[in-house]
Amino acid sequence: MQGFAGSFRFLAPAVALFSLRFLMGLAESPSFPGNARIVAAWFPAQERGTASAIFNSAQYFATVLFAPLMGWITYVSGWQYTFMVMGGLGILLVPVWWAVIYSPKEHPRLSKGELEYIERGGGLVNMDDGAGKSGSSPEWSTIRQLLGNRMLLGVYLGQYCITTLTYFFITWFPVYLVQGRGMSILKAGFIASLPALCGFSGGVLGGLCSDFLLRKGYSLSTARKAPIVIGMLLASSMIACNYVDAVWVVVCVMSLAFFGKGIGALGWAVVSDTSPKQSAGLCGGVFNTFGNIAAITTPIVIGYIVQATKSFNGALVFVAANAMGAIICYLLVVGEIKRVELKPCA
Repeated sequence: MQGFAGSFRFLAPAVALFSLRFLMGLAESPSFPGNARIVAAWFPAQERGTASAIFNSAQYFATVLFAPLMGWITYVSGWQYTFMVMGGLGILLVPVWWAVIYSPKEHPRLSKGELEYIERGGGLVNMDDGAGKSGSSPEWSTIRQLLGNRMLLGVYLGQYCITTLTYFFITWFPVYLVQGRGMSILKAGFIASLPALCGFSGGVLGGLCSDFLLRKGYSLSTARKAPIVIGMLLASSMIACNYVDAVWVVVCVMSLAFFGKGIGALGWAVVSDTSPKQSAGLCGGVFNTFGNIAAITTPIVIGYIVQATKSFNGALVFVAANAMGAIICYLLVVGEIKRVELKPCA
């Protein structure tokens, strides 16, 4: 529908586009919290890092696949057709999702042995038992408990910082290539896919390394924090782009930064490890809200920095500072990573 934003005569195009973007966000908002519930229910603790990393890295792989296509469509036909094509592909995937998603106990092809393996490893196979029977909405006291927990608050703030990097790469990075480095839109569409491929690879590698550390006997805190800290240190290397002129060097540095961002994107695995059993979806929703606040602020802040300084140098410093902020959150605020037990609501 966003491709038709200019056709809504009763609304200004900007208002129509904003309204449709809002509705899209409303519709897709359960995706990441829902995945956190799926991972918590379907995977033993030593496999959650990989499962969450694959899910999270899929957004980078989508950029690898579709950034060149979207750049070509925009170049040949105009931006409107990009929305139409990508939206149409999303609609085609709906019946596929509907056909394959089950809870562990309801899956028609899951054997008893597999179910016992998941449950024995810490998978919350009973998470959905009794779901929807009470009909009551989550109480604010539960949200206050989530926000009042130092570990969860550190995870939430860390996600805000990490999501800042995500939205730099999916919103301003192509603009940086065009305006800051003089590329054409068509060329930028292809070039943008290279760091995204590194982000996908780093994301899967981060999950594999985290689960490997767990299997080797390291604590859950060490197994989750180590990839996040290392990944965010690599992501902060993007500042080096402020001191080089060669485009190929810029692409290499940004690829390294995106690779590091992928390694450190283990927040949803941490949510699956820490969410209260009775409020996993709500905990993931709060976590997602903090991330989406960064989705709002990042394009605006970077826009103001670029407009005020006529350069992307300050923008790269801002994004790298958020990478360091994520490190501070996980090292100084989060503490031990463990599942939260909520107090009964009065």
